[in-house]
Amino acid sequence: MLRLSKEIAKRIFCRPRLAKLGQNSYLMRPRYLPNPERLEVGSNCFVGRFTTLFALSEYEDQRFDSKIVIGNDVYIGSWSQLHAMGLIALGDGCVLSDYVYISDTAHGMDPRKGLIMKQPLFSKGPVIIGEHTFMGHGSAILPGVTLGKHCVVGARSVVTKSFPNYSVIAGNPARQIKSIEPEIERALNAAERR
Repeated sequence: MLRLSKEIAKRIFCRPRLAKLGQNSYLMRPRYLPNPERLEVGSNCFVGRFTTLFALSEYEDQRFDSKIVIGNDVYIGSWSQLHAMGLIALGDGCVLSDYVYISDTAHGMDPRKGLIMKQPLFSKGPVIIGEHTFMGHGSAILPGVTLGKHCVVGARSVVTKSFPNYSVIAGNPARQIKSIEPEIERALNAAERR
């Protein structure tokens, strides 16, 4: 009976109204979801506690048509933050460890234009994360980055540029330290020979 009560409470409190929320997906509380009508979450997803999913609608006198799109079977760890003024898209099966930061947004920082927080926002482009990509604890993905499928981002890495499928990347700024594609091909070929 207690287990059933917990499941009912989870369904009531951890399934907010979004533009799209797939079956068996839960966004744990507390959470920060301004503009939930701009969020799309697929099926079988889990979003940890204290997470921010912020698709901006306006800032100062700027207006945005932003969206955060999360595929199916995605895990987002606690204290993660996604900030979009355009688009952030996570492919199916992605895993974000705790404290991951993803943004397509930056503040103007021209010293001649006054306070940073009063300067217009800008973006170098959307952030697109390919299927089954893993992002380590405390990693940051910055504007304009596209990661291919099956990438691995090391803990505390700062990703400032795009990388192809099967890349293992780490560092600040992040660089490709190896490709796991040959390992996958060898494993598949070995399985086919059996």
